Amino acid sequence: MSLLWPNSGLMVMATHDFFFKISQKFVHSNDVMFEIKSDGAKSGELLISKGNIEWVSASNSVNKHRLSWEKFATLMESEGSRKKIKK
Repeated sequence: MSLLWPNSGLMVMATHDFFFKISQKFVHSNDVMFEIKSDGAKSGELLISKGNIEWVSASNSVNKHRLSWEKFATLMESEGSRKKIKK
């Protein structure tokens, strides 16, 4: 999310925070949950498991969106912006 600072022409990026809880080293049957916030407001939760990745929007906690890891990789490669890996 980008915001245009009034009367300055400067773009300001929203601040994003995430919180996570990992109960074990490897993901077995329990998901790893990341709580995602944008400018202090909860955007949703990202759930990571062995078989897929899921998004639960803060505005709709009844339904979640699920992608297999293969579909997630395809989505990131087609829609994600390319950045060099810092070594």
